[in-house]
Amino acid sequence: MTFSKTLLCLSLALSILAAGCTKRGAEPIAQGNTLHVGNSTEPSDLDPQTVTGRPESKVIRTLIEGLVIPDPVTLEPRPGQAESWEISEDGRVYTFHLRPEAKWSNGDTVTAQDFVGSWQRILTPSLGSEYAYNLFLVVGGEAYNKGELTDFSQTGFKALDDRTIEVTLVNPTGYFLDLLTHYSWHPVHLPTVEKFGGLTRKGTAWTRAENYVSNGPFVLAEWIPNQHIEVRKSPTYWGRDGVKLDAVRFYPIESTDTEERMFRTGQLDVTDALPLSKIDHYRDERKDVFHLDPYLAAAYFRVNVNKPQLSDPRVRRALALAIDRDGLAYEVQRGVKTPAHSFTPQMPVFNPPITFEDNVEKARALLAEAGYPGGKGLPAIEILYPTSDTGRIVCEALQAMLSANLGIDVRLYNQEWKVYLDTMNNQAYDMAWSAWIGDYADPMTFLDMMVTDGGNNRTGWSNARYDALVAEAGTLGDAHDRAVRYSEMEQILGAEVPVIPLYFYTKHYVMSPAVKGWHPTLLDIHPLQNVWLERE
Repeated sequence: MTFSKTLLCLSLALSILAAGCTKRGAEPIAQGNTLHVGNSTEPSDLDPQTVTGRPESKVIRTLIEGLVIPDPVTLEPRPGQAESWEISEDGRVYTFHLRPEAKWSNGDTVTAQDFVGSWQRILTPSLGSEYAYNLFLVVGGEAYNKGELTDFSQTGFKALDDRTIEVTLVNPTGYFLDLLTHYSWHPVHLPTVEKFGGLTRKGTAWTRAENYVSNGPFVLAEWIPNQHIEVRKSPTYWGRDGVKLDAVRFYPIESTDTEERMFRTGQLDVTDALPLSKIDHYRDERKDVFHLDPYLAAAYFRVNVNKPQLSDPRVRRALALAIDRDGLAYEVQRGVKTPAHSFTPQMPVFNPPITFEDNVEKARALLAEAGYPGGKGLPAIEILYPTSDTGRIVCEALQAMLSANLGIDVRLYNQEWKVYLDTMNNQAYDMAWSAWIGDYADPMTFLDMMVTDGGNNRTGWSNARYDALVAEAGTLGDAHDRAVRYSEMEQILGAEVPVIPLYFYTKHYVMSPAVKGWHPTLLDIHPLQNVWLERE
């Protein structure tokens, strides 16, 4: 690479010196039987059928429970609101039996219609749920979401009686039970949602603490925006006798420096992350609290292909080839990330092909071929990122790489989480730093994002062959046959570049030794009903 390491390190140093601290009121020292957790940013909402982010999901998983729940160690599906189920011989029909003791926090019994009605809600076109496609593997799910089918009773979602649910899939899907652990499949208390604004509206008052009705191990006790969210042990949860924590308090701390300081001063039990400047210290000097876990997650640029300066795939590929991924992962990020040369991380079931190499000379040739030799004449490209210290450091390093290697004008701007999500949903950006955490351990959790008009595509990109491959892979039971389709999808993404992979994650954070029952998992999911505290 021709990119100067000196320039990269200077960018990093300036970022660290410029990093501001989030102003927060004095928080109490973590004590008693309440777990204090860093949550990176303020959740946009706590509606499981309209959110897409990790800050939201961490809280929602404590409040609302689906048919199955992930094992705290292996993440394998275990009985949740459903105490048992059967699968038909052809692998297409699942029959679930709800627990008779399953209750909502207001005392109502959880019924099969609660689930079926919630699934109808997420698939209703006017709700505009970005995760509606998660339910397309059920008969009629996609057609209903697209308005091609208006009678929901003709779909594969059935309430056979108050406690029995039948789900019929289009094709056998080996990871279906794993997918059910995702919050998009979780139910909502329909009368409450209807009361506060209706079933087809986003952002209504039903998710306020005083209105929230849930069926999980905790209830929403307090939500003070930009300060904390507190959940407390539910007295109606079917497994309440096994819940050891009295409460969990989530802190929306965007500054990793502030978060680390709160941990060091005893105000947090678990951080969401660590500032890059502190990783070496904790890794070398505080092994008792430092954690570096495997993590099925990727960082990448979304590229708005409808922007004139980014409409040519040669320009997009030039940008992708001009990045020093080794420098980004091992120098800027202190070796807690790995370079991403494909969109999908390596998994036990799939070893993705290398489709995004680091090659500055080829990048320059592509840019010249597109009519911009030495970057001349290419309009400025703006990179959007969500407000955070680490995001700023990473994007400043990328800005320096692209400017130095291609001679182009790259500008950065950041937005608070909710605004950032709106900007991406409206495709009002050029390029946007993005991250995706797998919903289940199969490449499809990454690749199906990029289907035409997919709720999490957000790039304006469309490819008919790619769409056909996604649909075809979903019908195949053999892992090798699916991997062949996955590889072709990766090749299409590498050629047309609606996304630019940057790095794959590990999960680095610090946690008090008092926290017990917290296990490293590939999806960074830690069911808090299984966690407890042993404070001195």
